[in-house]
Amino acid sequence: MSNSRQGWRLPLSRRDVLSGAAAVSLTGLAACGRKEKTAEPPPAPDGPPKGSLEWAVAGPWRAQDKIRDAARHPMETLRFFGLQPRMTVVEFWPGSGWWTEILAPYLAEGAGKYVAAGFQTGPGADPSQVALMAAFQQRFTNDRRLYGEIELSAFGPTSGPVTLAGTADMALFMRNIHAWMAAGIAEKAFADAWAALRPGGILGVEQHRLGPEQDQDPAAANGYVQEAFVKQLAAEAGFVFVAASEINANERDKKDHPFGVETLPPVSLTAPRGSPPNPTFDRSKYDAIGESDRMTLRFRKPE
Repeated sequence: MSNSRQGWRLPLSRRDVLSGAAAVSLTGLAACGRKEKTAEPPPAPDGPPKGSLEWAVAGPWRAQDKIRDAARHPMETLRFFGLQPRMTVVEFWPGSGWWTEILAPYLAEGAGKYVAAGFQTGPGADPSQVALMAAFQQRFTNDRRLYGEIELSAFGPTSGPVTLAGTADMALFMRNIHAWMAAGIAEKAFADAWAALRPGGILGVEQHRLGPEQDQDPAAANGYVQEAFVKQLAAEAGFVFVAASEINANERDKKDHPFGVETLPPVSLTAPRGSPPNPTFDRSKYDAIGESDRMTLRFRKPE
């Protein structure tokens, strides 16, 4: 037998046993005279869990842009595309950052990556685009805690790869195809997205939709594009069509507005672009229509 204290006890005397029993009995009697306390449930967190897509859409940093959620359906659109938190996502021409303020925080919290392929700002660039990109960079690169490390690149007539080839999980074209048609770079946009995506990667498209019975202007001057034409551009680049959604449909939009799609909110032109606003223009009809009728399409780069 070992002489260590571990595993060795003195034998209990009869007095010890009786004393212990009495102590247990007194404790039990005392417990009978008081009400047992139950554990309080933890307070419910305020709002959606941090890092969720619901959290990113509801974020207070979006205070100025949430008003458009009812027309743009960000939650439903991004879920339709299949967005996941660990993805690398390239958004072509993010503009002032309406989608960036959802995508960047969501991907930053989920260990993903957001790439902004903005306007090409070299010699001869449109001054308004240069200013917009400067404001975008100022806004989204100075708060890394919220937006993470955003990768900035460029897309334009002579731009190079938007990110390292074959590394992106998703590319997004959000209401820009008509502008690329006008600039003669629509085919390049699809080719650059193809190059950026890994095999199996997703291309998500949202675009103002022209009716199939209406003639397609090759320059899409009114801002509307036929769904069949977008599918053709994607197929020519090698993409496979996966699915379409009517999330962003608007049957009130007849696509016959005096200043094209920009007659509608949120641009709400009252005169041709570049002209002074017309204070006598009656906007009631166009405000009642709301934002445009839009296709929402998902394509895939084959494995």
